[in-house]
Amino acid sequence: MDGNSSSRNSSLSGAFKFNEKRIPASSPSGALYHFGTSGISVAVATGLTHPLDVLKVRLQMQLVGQRGPLIGMGPLFVQVMKNEGPKSLYLGLTPALTRSLLYGGLRLGLYEPSKYACDRAFGSNNILFKIASGAFSGAISTAVTNPVEVLKVRLQMNSDLRQRGPIAEMRRIVSKEGIGALWKGVGPASVRAAALTASQLATYDESKQILVNWTPLEEGFYLHLTSSTIAGLVSTLITAPIDMVKTRLMLQRESVVGSYKNGFHCAYQV
Repeated sequence: MDGNSSSRNSSLSGAFKFNEKRIPASSPSGALYHFGTSGISVAVATGLTHPLDVLKVRLQMQLVGQRGPLIGMGPLFVQVMKNEGPKSLYLGLTPALTRSLLYGGLRLGLYEPSKYACDRAFGSNNILFKIASGAFSGAISTAVTNPVEVLKVRLQMNSDLRQRGPIAEMRRIVSKEGIGALWKGVGPASVRAAALTASQLATYDESKQILVNWTPLEEGFYLHLTSSTIAGLVSTLITAPIDMVKTRLMLQRESVVGSYKNGFHCAYQV
C-alpha cells in the first residue's frame, strides 16, 4: 500500500511538473491562465465579502471633518439593516465584480511573470524581488481599474443611487465632474495596491515556506488556507490607513466639508 501510494504521489508530482512546463508564467498561455484563475477567484471572494466592504466604506466616511464618537461595525450593520434593508449591503456589487475580474486578474496574473523576469534578470527570487514584483503588479492594476473603484464606492455610500444604476452614475460623474473624476484617489489607491500586493503575496510565499519547514502541514488546502489567512491579516494592517485616505478622496462630493488637495492633505486633516 505504501509503495502504491508513493508511486501515485510520484506520478502526480511528475504530472504537475509536466503541466508547469507546459504553461510557464512567462508564456502567453501561462499569463492568460494566471489572469483567468486569479480574476475568477478574486471575483468569487468579492461576491462573498461584499457586505463587509459596504460596511467598511461607511465606517471610513464617519465624521468627515469632525470629531466625535465613532460607531463600530456591529451597530452600523444594525443601523443599515433597519434604515435601508438587506439589499443595501450589496450596493455597488456590479462594478465590484467587474473590478475584481480585471484587477484580480491583472494583479495576480502579472505577479508570476514579474517574479520570473526578476529571476531571469538577476538570478534570484528572494523576498525583495517578490515585494518588487507585487508592488509593480498592484500599482499597474489599480491605475487601470480606478474608474470602476470610484463608481463602486459611490454606489456603496449612497443608497439613493440604487435605482439609477452603475452606467447612469458613471455618466453623471463624467458630465458633472469631468472624466478626471474617475481617477480621483488614484495616487493613494496605487500606493495602497502596491503595499497590499507586495505584503500579501510576499507574506504568503514566505509564510508558506516557513509552515512547510516548521509544521506538519504539507502542500494542500490547509497549507494554502493558513498562508492566505496570515497574508490577509498582515496586508490589511499595513494598508488600512491608506485605504481610508483613498476612500475619502474618491467620495469628496459625497462629503459636506471642503475638498482635500491630495492624499497627504487628507491624512493630515484626519
